[in-house]
Order: sequence, then C-alpha cells, then structure tokens
Amino acid sequence: MEQPRWNFEQEPFAADEKDETAVNLRAYFDRMPDDKMRQYRDDWTDSQVIEWDGNFKEGEESLFLICSERDVGVAEYRRVLHQAIAYRNRVRDKLAS
Repeated sequence: MEQPRWNFEQEPFAADEKDETAVNLRAYFDRMPDDKMRQYRDDWTDSQVIEWDGNFKEGEESLFLICSERDVGVAEYRRVLHQAIAYRNRVRDKLAS
C-alpha cells in the first residue's frame, strides 16, 4: 500500500481524545483523496455526508472503520474532518514543493 503524502494522523491532538479509533479515523482521512475532501461542504445534512463518504455502515450512522474499538458517528466524523481540512490547507503548499 502506498503511503499518503499527508500525515494528519501524527498531528498533535488532545490526549483525552486519543484512542485507537481516533488515530484510525485520522489515518482514514490521510488516505482520502484531496479532490474528494475539497468537495465537502459544511452545510450538508448528515445524510449527504454519509452518502458523500460512501463508507458508513448500511442503515446506520457510523463509519465503517476497521480495527477500531468503537463506532464513529457523523458528529465526530465531521469534527475530525474539519481538523483534517484545516491541516491540509496549512501544509498543502509545503508538500507540493
């Protein structure tokens, strides 16, 4: 598997939020194509976010994330996605050179 150019997984974040699932979610966003991430819109409904991502469990509002201790709901998904977008916006130009 090719390693992503992003390293959001290793960015510092609150220790009380750090568990295996949180790290896996950050790694999940590292592997999301930049073009796809740039399509995301804050004003989407939860259903639109679920459809856009395409990796939520059918009939549930939790992300299918392997090797995780707990489910990731849409609220947590959005919160961490916003952090991932901010991270990419901050480092994108540095990684392009």
